[in-house]
Amino acid sequence: MTASDQLAIHSDKIELTATSALSVETVLKVRHWNDRLFSFSVTRPASFRFRSGEFVMIGLAGEGGKPLLRAYSVASPAYAEELEFLSIKVEDGPLTSRLQNIRPGDQIYLGRKPTGTLVTDALLPGNRLLLLSSGTGLAPFLSLIRDPDVYERYERVVVVHSVRQANDLAFRAELESGLQDDPLVSEPAMVQLSYLPTVTREAFTCNARITTMIKDGSLFAQVGLSGAPLSVQTDRIMLCGGMAMIKDIARLLDARGFIEGSNAKPGDYVIERAFVG
Repeated sequence: MTASDQLAIHSDKIELTATSALSVETVLKVRHWNDRLFSFSVTRPASFRFRSGEFVMIGLAGEGGKPLLRAYSVASPAYAEELEFLSIKVEDGPLTSRLQNIRPGDQIYLGRKPTGTLVTDALLPGNRLLLLSSGTGLAPFLSLIRDPDVYERYERVVVVHSVRQANDLAFRAELESGLQDDPLVSEPAMVQLSYLPTVTREAFTCNARITTMIKDGSLFAQVGLSGAPLSVQTDRIMLCGGMAMIKDIARLLDARGFIEGSNAKPGDYVIERAFVG
């Protein structure tokens, strides 16, 4: 066993040991939304800095004690004292099959270097920010909408969350309340934030796919916003979720003259290339 992936074993409990690339953090809270989805929060190292919307590697010890890691978007804002994550449950997934069973007091690995393109720095200035997500792709947007800087940069912020079934709408109550329990952003969010949940496989208030709402121009009407349709002059967009959804929407945006941005060259919309490829 090497120093970089060593484990200290005490009786029947395996304790993770920090490395140069990983810290060991303690699970604080776990919330199971249904049999497919859960969220959890862990301690935050004093030295850990990130921009709202970024992702980091997290994981557990794998075979032979070597860390088994996956990229997860941080769902908490950059100023939060704890780090929160949103995850699916995969019965035979190498990591999630075990991660879904964590409890407060357990330990996980946390990468020391967050990164990503779902950040406001990767976008050109605009008036409206559209955060278009499916499934656990909501996670980085939970971080962004709880960041006061977002409301200073944009007049309106629209979160669209597409899922198959209504009970997959994680954080729905918080979003529908306009983040009224958040002391830092509740006031601007009440005025500037709009939330549109849409469910594609059972009856719900909105059953439209995001691509359909962009094509027929109904997206803004769904959240009570009138005026000009989606425009490269006013709108900036972030995409996160299923690969097919992201690629379909990206093609629609490209056809309308939107330019993909990056940390090196800000643009009109961004996706997380680390997840999509």
